[in-house]
Amino acid sequence: MKPFPAPVPTPAPSATTADALRRACLSIALAVALAACGGGGGGSTPTDSAPQTPPPAASTPVGTDPPPANPNDPPKTIPPIPAPDTIQPGTSAPTAEGYVPLFAAGTGLNEQIQWTEPDGTLVTMMGSRTTDRHARERGEAWDAPDAGPGRYFTFPTFYFQNRTFGLEIRDEVPAGRQKITVYLHVNDGVFDGTTFSLFRNIQNPDVRDYGWSLNYGFNNPDYGNKPICIAGKRTCKMDFNSNWRTDPHSPLKIGDKIELAPAPRLTRDEATGRALIDNGGSRYYSFEQLYVVGVGMRPWYGIAPNLDSEPLPDATLLGGQASVSYNYSEEPMRVFQQMANNIGIVNTKRFVTGRRLFHTSFKDGTHSEHDKDNPIFTAHVGQIGPRYQQERCIECHVANGRSPVPAIGAKLDAMSVLVGGTTVTDGRRAADATYGLNVQQRALAADAPDHGVSIQRYETQTRTLPDGTKVELVKPVLAFKGPVPAAVSLRQAPQVIGMGLLEAVPEADIVAAAARNQGNADGVRGLVNYVKDPESGVVRVGRFGWKAAKASLRHQAGEALVNDLSVTSPVYPNRSCQAGGTDCRKSATTDLTESELQSVTHYLALIGVPAQRSLRSGFPAGVRVSPEHDVDPAKIAKGSALFSQVKCAACHTPEMKTGDTHPFAELRGQTIRPYTDLLVHDMGPELADNLTEGKATGSFWRTQPLWGIGSLQWVQGGADKTRYLHDGRARTLTEAILWHGGEATKSRTLFEALAKDDRDALIAFLQSL
Repeated sequence: MKPFPAPVPTPAPSATTADALRRACLSIALAVALAACGGGGGGSTPTDSAPQTPPPAASTPVGTDPPPANPNDPPKTIPPIPAPDTIQPGTSAPTAEGYVPLFAAGTGLNEQIQWTEPDGTLVTMMGSRTTDRHARERGEAWDAPDAGPGRYFTFPTFYFQNRTFGLEIRDEVPAGRQKITVYLHVNDGVFDGTTFSLFRNIQNPDVRDYGWSLNYGFNNPDYGNKPICIAGKRTCKMDFNSNWRTDPHSPLKIGDKIELAPAPRLTRDEATGRALIDNGGSRYYSFEQLYVVGVGMRPWYGIAPNLDSEPLPDATLLGGQASVSYNYSEEPMRVFQQMANNIGIVNTKRFVTGRRLFHTSFKDGTHSEHDKDNPIFTAHVGQIGPRYQQERCIECHVANGRSPVPAIGAKLDAMSVLVGGTTVTDGRRAADATYGLNVQQRALAADAPDHGVSIQRYETQTRTLPDGTKVELVKPVLAFKGPVPAAVSLRQAPQVIGMGLLEAVPEADIVAAAARNQGNADGVRGLVNYVKDPESGVVRVGRFGWKAAKASLRHQAGEALVNDLSVTSPVYPNRSCQAGGTDCRKSATTDLTESELQSVTHYLALIGVPAQRSLRSGFPAGVRVSPEHDVDPAKIAKGSALFSQVKCAACHTPEMKTGDTHPFAELRGQTIRPYTDLLVHDMGPELADNLTEGKATGSFWRTQPLWGIGSLQWVQGGADKTRYLHDGRARTLTEAILWHGGEATKSRTLFEALAKDDRDALIAFLQSL
């Protein structure tokens, strides 16, 4: 492990030498792109058009470093975390129902991602990050035996600094003209030699893993039309005026598909290949995105021939336009870690800086990935408290999924063991005298009392279904090394996908759903869990956590930080908050600054949701179909109908619409399919704990979102490492359903009465989500 490397002094080259280096870099970059990406395909060279009118200032990324005097001598800095937002949760007058919305009507945007100009030009801002390889590359040739995953969904070393960028796509086709101009925006530092591949060359039957019809660079007229692109400068561009997917080229028209694959290069030491700005890597690939002329960015899947790019149907977009495209690099284990598909350019930087914090140890500052190569985050060394559960957020949320499955007798230090009383004061339950609000099982001091908690054994019961099928159900029994608290609730960490979309659902819609339930003949009621905002004290609609006891991502993150990592933040600025201290907000200094807390919450808000895997992909004949894509659409469709027939949809609401007040444009106005109503329901005595959170007493639990549930078996490392329900007692989806009681009793009974083939179809549907 090493601290951040000191900048290496580099003498400024002469003008002649600098020009020669730039020409060599450009030639190498273009040659590599043409050779490695299987491109080429004739046609006219893109023209260099006159400068366009700049977009509104709010949508143009602003670099944190001033432009360098010489592009081969960039400023050698770590770019700062984006400044704190001025847009914060509101404290306006409460509604008639008594709650205050998170964001008031008329809330402004942090960043615009698409607009139409007066002359009809459609402008789309597309954020991008670095990756290691191409979207359709598996860990082996397409016709070879399986040898491992690809490296498209990975996060390379140093991904969190100086390596995010984006495209400004100016589409004049809707205005009746034949031109699309693309500007490259760099968030930090300098790119030198960046190439750009467009239009998948699907006419060539040999094009499989990669290959485009047009490979080019971004020309900067300030540097003799060389592809030298500087943060804060809107000067690197290219344009084209025909559709390169056809031979001969055809006029561009609304609905044409354009695959976009920029390949960024940082200004580098030509001898070592290392980036001058921070001594990290310098040459990368990026996400391969689909732009539809006259429409914008769209999540895609692969159709014949050879997994050609095609927009995913709306019905599969669980996260709306924020959904993650189908993945063909055989990395389903990383699918929960990807950005929203419609992410903006500045928000891409927010995403990676927040992700770094999510993966950083608050004990020694190391990153969970490439810990020997990624620089130590020295600002967070030694910030962890004397007692804690884990050093990093990611260690409880495996690959942004759920807690790892504990072995009998092992410490439950990647789960939460909530303790305390049944009484609630000022929105928080009473604390346990020994442990506070949860058991922090690790300690820095070697002589600290042992507060270990483990699963001692499992209670078992057998449920016999009407057709004679027997299902064993198990329930964990806990053992405490320290005093046994009066009230206990074991909680596994849930997956962290689509949380920003849920935050963007209007409170009025959640409240209205509860009101509609009151006359439900099936016994389904559903209540809003009204909770107090820990910072402002106002009442809000709860929507996060197993009992919907957290009102916002900020609230959720702040509570997890102090309770599980013993790290303070502006939400809970003192560690006595974990112990239930009534005056714990009296603190001037916190471990995480306001900017850092926002980085974590922004990261959580911008994680995408995998699209539903309900469609067959167009793999070539004779090529092994990736297991996650080996689906049966007819069986899934049947299971979807049965899901509604047996009344699961009464609580697991299939569809919602996000509102227009969230500060992130990516999350506004999206039709999403989370399969939750965000209400708490009485689930009966068998699932009850004896803890109250907000208005949710022991047997009340939030309807858990089902999106992503079918990817858990890969994210967690296998079906045997996947658990369901709040305490992880259910080993299969069938077991999870059979534990449903209370308001869900009728629905469970209907499921039990289905024929085996029908139950299998319903499970297949859930596995597609």
